[in-house]
Amino acid sequence: MKIVLDGMGGDNAPFATVEGAVQATQEFGAHVVIVGIKDVLERELSKYGSHFPNIEIHHASEIIDMHDSPATSVRRKKDSSINIAVKLVKEGIGNAMVSAGNTGAAVCATTLYFRLLKGIERPGIAIVVPTLKGASLIIDVGANIDTKPMHLFQYGLMGDVYSRIILKKFNPTVGLLNIGQEVSKGTEFTKKAYSFFSKSRLNFIGNVEGRGLFDGSCDVVVCDGFVGNVVLKVSESLAESLSALLKRELGESFITRIGALFSKSALMAMKREMDYAEYGGAPLLGIDGICIICHGSSSAKAIKNAIKVAMEFVDHKVNQHILESIERSNL
Repeated sequence: MKIVLDGMGGDNAPFATVEGAVQATQEFGAHVVIVGIKDVLERELSKYGSHFPNIEIHHASEIIDMHDSPATSVRRKKDSSINIAVKLVKEGIGNAMVSAGNTGAAVCATTLYFRLLKGIERPGIAIVVPTLKGASLIIDVGANIDTKPMHLFQYGLMGDVYSRIILKKFNPTVGLLNIGQEVSKGTEFTKKAYSFFSKSRLNFIGNVEGRGLFDGSCDVVVCDGFVGNVVLKVSESLAESLSALLKRELGESFITRIGALFSKSALMAMKREMDYAEYGGAPLLGIDGICIICHGSSSAKAIKNAIKVAMEFVDHKVNQHILESIERSNL
């Protein structure tokens, strides 16, 4: 199995991407193809020694920056690290790709070259989030903001599969993110989506309010990409603010500093559970291929874990299970 890594993608590339690849080969036995400007990647890799039989470097002369227009840059920068990574997987040289680069470009390139799974109309980015009862899944968090009710239903199908196969949830509950739990709440758009879910074989529990995202009451939360991306960014900001506030308050006095010392192990455990780097990257579900999308500011640890997610996706044949689920649903 080979995982193709966009070596130039992300705020911390190439040092974080290369270090993450090195860690993945050492910890998981991964075979990684790093795509990007060859001499830059080779120079970075040389910092970790000279013998890496499980790491290959594939040259790509261009980089799609974070501020570039996704569709335009994918068309114009044919030799970008994102485009070449996708093509290597398409050609069978790699089994899956990982990128912390321009999310829109990654979605655009993979949809263009891989196409979509039969029966799926739009791809969705699924993120794993910590809750009071273990991990849950939110889909979509930014792949598609121009959504139809059927797209939300398809997100639910794919989220159900991923939750069962990867997160090991038995008969996962599926909920539709809305402004209230009552069937009558929401727009005509969400009400139509609700009707699709209510008639399906999914373990649909109805509407889920924002306050129910992290209490563990729902295993798969479905929303459109606009709402999902807002939820994601607000959640990240809140986690960072809470961490900063907690650190500030614990350092206010001698007594609170002593309390922090005794609580250090619990605080560290909480930090690990809230750290996105622990979860690696987010799978782009619905494409006829495998792409794991990482946070733009991903560290080496996040890249390493994203490679692990990609390996699990390949091993568990997630796309095949999605196709079987679609077939059973008669879409």
